[in-house]
Amino acid sequence: MCEPAADASGSTEPEPTPLLHPAEGVPELSVTVRQIAAAAEFLDGGHGPFAVDAERASGFRYSNRAYLIQIRRAGAGTVLIDPVSHDADPLTALQPLAEVLAKDEWILHSADQDLPCLAEVGLHPPALYDTELAGRLAGFDRVNLATMVERLLGFGLVKGHGAADWSKRPLPSEWLNYAALDVELLIELRNAIAQVLADQGETDWAAQEFEYLRSAGAREAAPAVRRDRWRRTSGIHKVRDRRGLAAVRELWLTRDVIAQRRDVAPRRILPDSAIIDAAIANPKSVEELVALPVFGGRNQRRSASVWLGALQAARDSRNQPEDAEPPNGPPPAARWSRRKPEAAARLEAARAGLAEVSQRVGVPAENLISPDLVRRLCWDWEAVADPVTAVEDFLRAGQARPWQRELVVEALARAVQPPAEAAD
Repeated sequence: MCEPAADASGSTEPEPTPLLHPAEGVPELSVTVRQIAAAAEFLDGGHGPFAVDAERASGFRYSNRAYLIQIRRAGAGTVLIDPVSHDADPLTALQPLAEVLAKDEWILHSADQDLPCLAEVGLHPPALYDTELAGRLAGFDRVNLATMVERLLGFGLVKGHGAADWSKRPLPSEWLNYAALDVELLIELRNAIAQVLADQGETDWAAQEFEYLRSAGAREAAPAVRRDRWRRTSGIHKVRDRRGLAAVRELWLTRDVIAQRRDVAPRRILPDSAIIDAAIANPKSVEELVALPVFGGRNQRRSASVWLGALQAARDSRNQPEDAEPPNGPPPAARWSRRKPEAAARLEAARAGLAEVSQRVGVPAENLISPDLVRRLCWDWEAVADPVTAVEDFLRAGQARPWQRELVVEALARAVQPPAEAAD
């Protein structure tokens, strides 16, 4: 039973009930092909949707692969799958699991984080429910799993290992306990947030979002990453010339090749700060290089010739990078007022219009419509006779969902082309 706790105003709210361990205990880890097949058969004996989660080793490994998969189903319970420690091909080893999981909806929290690594081992949802995205559509300020479980179900989840190195073997028992808890209440959470959305009349909106997220075509239509990934090196603003930028590029690319070959997170090979220091100092000998921070360490001394080679390649390169990445879409909005003031005015009006819609329907503006799509609309807009139809067509081409277009088209049409500016 939750005991009420008084806040500063004297009112009381129930304390969450701590959920320290799975109700049925921590299941044994399924590692071998035979054990994975048995786990799949166990799940097949249950009923209803599957609660699914995956643990990666972000920050430790170069790859984004799943190192643990947690699945729970009513009438069956929870299974923990090790997708990497068996000798068989992962697609073959997990085939029995893939066949069972193809029979019903998956429930995930922050599905976009886990779907790629699950697809890598042949696991694809036939239908999807994302409890985090549902929380955003419901207008929740905080949508992390622990907060939503506490708010809707009254339980406090034990946290603390989400950023751990899940490639570690053997996995500690307390990590497996944490992992099992991540799916312990996911089915109940799905039912609770679905009721909230139903009460708000947003069930169909959520269904459209989940299908968009699930489909391979939707994932391919996600905003592209920056083409020059090396330009995201932390501290690159300190590099003032094209020779220095070439050094950052060559050091970053060299590091990336090494990191990919070793399956180690790039910043564990060489931190960004060391790349920037070397790019600015431009050392030409081992002595000059190892005098810099980080490069004087034992591991970096052994790799000194590799880093010096990258720096020499930068000096010799005829392909010196521009100060800024070539544009791939509109420039940063902060520059619009000088470069294209009419577009800046359109964007300001669009944001104001979306804010009004957001407040009216209780959905964050960034979930109403992609901010990047709005920027592109405002930057490229040219007056037309029928702005509503033109905006509708633009958003549809940008894969905005029907519920989004229904809510925002008129507001955006007024923003980009007020009635007084209608084309003849």
